[in-house]
Amino acid sequence: MVGLYVRLKLHETPVFANAMARQERVKIPLVELCSQYWAPMLLGAGSMVVCYALFYISTVFSLSYGVSTLGYTRETFLALLCFAVLFMAAATPLSALASDRYGRKPVLIVGGVLAVLSGFLMEPLLTQGSTWGVALFLCIELFLMGVTFAPMGALLPELFPTHVRYTGGSAAYNLGGIVGASAAPFFAQKLVAMGGLSYVGGYVSGAAVLSLIAVLCLKETRDNDLNRVA
Repeated sequence: MVGLYVRLKLHETPVFANAMARQERVKIPLVELCSQYWAPMLLGAGSMVVCYALFYISTVFSLSYGVSTLGYTRETFLALLCFAVLFMAAATPLSALASDRYGRKPVLIVGGVLAVLSGFLMEPLLTQGSTWGVALFLCIELFLMGVTFAPMGALLPELFPTHVRYTGGSAAYNLGGIVGASAAPFFAQKLVAMGGLSYVGGYVSGAAVLSLIAVLCLKETRDNDLNRVA
């Protein structure tokens, strides 16, 4: 209900309203997006991968592993996740504020580097037999998910001009979700069978490296003239 209320109260930005008034709307924005703005679309998608990898490894995979291998009841592990998600809730507004103050890229670079390092914590924290170790790992991963996710709401639309902004932002977001989310639990199960949790931690670190490369290839968008108007 809160989300519906907020959405109903939202107004179009002045820059979009002006574009509509000048009849600058593109009939098939996806065609123009793929032909002229494919690079920022793919880089934006790449920058999203770490967010989803962190989330789905720490929720879907970890829940399955915690119940089937570590011996936790489903209710106990879900309680740990409910506690850990509070850290994601705290990190999200803090990261958003930091990205507005310091820029999208610095926040994402710091979050990406920390996410790379977090992959090395997976095996020691989950296999030491301590509930506090498991909780700490979940809190770290979901906190970093919030750190890397929050700036995306601004970064992805800012990568594209007004007439393809909605299409570009949503395409990058969903492509990143497909790569980062849908594959993560599947590959994690395969990797843990091949080499244990260290392999899964390597997957998390690898996803973070991919997103770091994508972010480094993007230009800072916080101070774009177009965004000041919007």
